Amino acid sequence: MDAATLTYDSLRYGEIEDFPETSEPVWILGKQFSALTEKDEILADVASRLWLTYRKNFQPIGGTGPTSDTGWGCMLRCGQMILGQALICRHLGRDWTWSPGQRQRAEYISILNAFIDKKDSYYSIHQIAQMGVGEGKSIGQWYGPNTVAQVLKKLAIFDSWSRLAVHVAMDNTVVIEEIKRLCMPWLDFDRGACAASEEPLEMNGDLEGACALAEEETALWKPLVLLIPLRLGLSDINEAYFEPLKQCFMMPQSLGVIGGKPNSAHYFIGFVGHELIYLDPHTTQPAVDPDEGGQFPDDSYHCQHPPCRMHICELDPSIAAGFFCQTEDDFDDWCAQIRKVSNCRGLPMFELVESQPSHLITADVLNLTPGNLLYYLFINSEEYEFAENYNYTYTT
Repeated sequence: MDAATLTYDSLRYGEIEDFPETSEPVWILGKQFSALTEKDEILADVASRLWLTYRKNFQPIGGTGPTSDTGWGCMLRCGQMILGQALICRHLGRDWTWSPGQRQRAEYISILNAFIDKKDSYYSIHQIAQMGVGEGKSIGQWYGPNTVAQVLKKLAIFDSWSRLAVHVAMDNTVVIEEIKRLCMPWLDFDRGACAASEEPLEMNGDLEGACALAEEETALWKPLVLLIPLRLGLSDINEAYFEPLKQCFMMPQSLGVIGGKPNSAHYFIGFVGHELIYLDPHTTQPAVDPDEGGQFPDDSYHCQHPPCRMHICELDPSIAAGFFCQTEDDFDDWCAQIRKVSNCRGLPMFELVESQPSHLITADVLNLTPGNLLYYLFINSEEYEFAENYNYTYTT
């Protein structure tokens, strides 16, 4: 078995392969490092990401459900990790670093408590599993990237502390107008966005002592978490997407990518050469129980060893890419970078448009299931063009 694909359950930590001695840059969530001179800095940056893994002996999900997510919760844990990175950027900043054994900031404690395996935590395995029922997933069933993105979008509504605007871009299309209306709801009063002023549920993520955000901080722009479910091929990833995918990790807005292999999800945070760097949730650890002040040992929530790697060609084509834009300027800069990447070699992974094109045809528009939509387009090929990656474009 190749060391780059081994997990922490299958190896002792000391046997995990270190970064290669290469002059190629190491990119991790928008930051560049040298594998030759900055290995300590690379490990410190990786260790500062939240590492959410399988847990056991937590409260039964739904009161009578499973007490462990081993074997089925890996994509849910990856969803927690990508959102955890968004919360770190939101409240602590991308350059924040974690140090073991030191007293942590109140904001960090509040973020971590939002993922504790308890029913009243904003983004706990309990909340994600139960919210997934509304997406057609029974508790204990494996999720795909799109499902976990949709669930996180729903759960973020209750997070009154973070006040995130979570947008899931469907049909391989990011519509700028939709995002700006979401992040600046005062621009569009007919949308019903102002109804969000109803009191959200109180959950464990907003701890006493966490710094309350001043109203003016989010008055003009609600911080954006953009999740883009993508299909980059049929059974294997198309090589034409290698470079555009790597470009995503180079953007300062990057939250990484959730995906992996069939029924085995990973949280990808960067790359070196043609190898993707990822955090692996397939390690079962005991659940933790915070004390009355919300404090608990947090070492098990940080990967303090070299992260895993795999060749980009091994990636399952079904992924979801994530980006965080704290301000409108961040989003405008992200749009400019995406346009630049689209003009580079390789196939664009998704389309960036100013407004929703009237010619975009989806299953919902035609009141068809996705499978029937393919058949509909096939028998009406003179009217519709089937574009790669499941975009459906009207051509007459």
